[in-house]
Amino acid sequence: MVEDLRLDSLEGVGPVTTRKLSDAGVHNVMDLIVRGPVEIAEITGMEKDTAEKIVNKARQHLVDGGLIAKHFTSASEIYKHRQSIGKITTGTNCLDTLFDGGIETQALTEVYGEFGCGKTQFAHTMSVMVQKPKEEGGLEGSVLYIDTENTFRPERIVSIAQAHEMDPEKVLDRIIVARAYNSAHQTLILEEAGPIIEENNIKLIVADSAVGLFRSEYLGRGTLSNRQQKLNHFVHLLSRIAETYNCAAIATNQVMASPDVFFGDPTRPIGGNVVAHTSTYRIYFKKSGKKRIARMVDSPHHPEEEVIFALGEAGVIDPEDAEKKTKKTTKKATAKKVTEPDVETTVESTDDSETPKVETTSETSETETVEAPTIDAKTDDSEPVEE
Repeated sequence: MVEDLRLDSLEGVGPVTTRKLSDAGVHNVMDLIVRGPVEIAEITGMEKDTAEKIVNKARQHLVDGGLIAKHFTSASEIYKHRQSIGKITTGTNCLDTLFDGGIETQALTEVYGEFGCGKTQFAHTMSVMVQKPKEEGGLEGSVLYIDTENTFRPERIVSIAQAHEMDPEKVLDRIIVARAYNSAHQTLILEEAGPIIEENNIKLIVADSAVGLFRSEYLGRGTLSNRQQKLNHFVHLLSRIAETYNCAAIATNQVMASPDVFFGDPTRPIGGNVVAHTSTYRIYFKKSGKKRIARMVDSPHHPEEEVIFALGEAGVIDPEDAEKKTKKTTKKATAKKVTEPDVETTVESTDDSETPKVETTSETSETETVEAPTIDAKTDDSEPVEE
């Protein structure tokens, strides 16, 4: 399969063109489909007509190999193909119900919400669940984790893996972390991810967060248009990679407060319509005390509904599991409180019963002898008599 995806396997692509494409970061036929003819012409310097011919040949090559769908297909064939799409379980009944079985491959799932709502915890959990066997709801694949906010914690991966009875060392070895330091570097990581996806059997790509660096670099209304163009390129690139390489993509997104909203929730996701239209599924996370609420905001076929989940040692968990753990801990705590004070109260009661009697008797005797009211009265009466 790797030989069939080489650039020189296409007709009309010689060693000079292959060298140009390789220098530009295009290493195989799938990269041609992902980047598109316009971008290929820009990064290689070739004419647009030539780039379009090469990309069309690459598309036909993948169609003949059965890697992508044909140009014209019936709805029944699409339905059969949809039944074979992989799904990654979330490890919870509530979120699996919301996603109708789990996170889909060949689709971009956007999760947005305020700080502390569980976006990064959800990304960590899915990075572990995708490595499970297919019988247990996983895809037996690796993970490409694009960390833009320095929030990836391997310690959290270890605790989630142990909670699911998995080997932490093997789980960590199958997670490839790419630290992005600016928006251009973030896009470059995704553009050069093709060989890494093939070599490591990547089945999940996580961008946490997808919009954070763009938001911090492009400030003011004057840079809004340029920011949206760059962000549009990154999000579409992530979506095309997920569809071409048959892997799942999760993008976490930040929110902002909308001041013109007087009633209801004023939080709005960052990125505008560019991110909204590109995302296949859009889920909103929000806090509700110690629990969390997940709402399906946009989906081609899922109903708009809400579910309640919680956070624990196993990552995202069902609220019933969280209540069971809290009940166990409270029972242990109350048992300790009941057993320990019994000894202390018996000792204190004996001391209090004996000592207060001595103190009260001594105090009353001293007040009666020393502070006698008759002595004060005599001194008061003697003064006028002497006068």
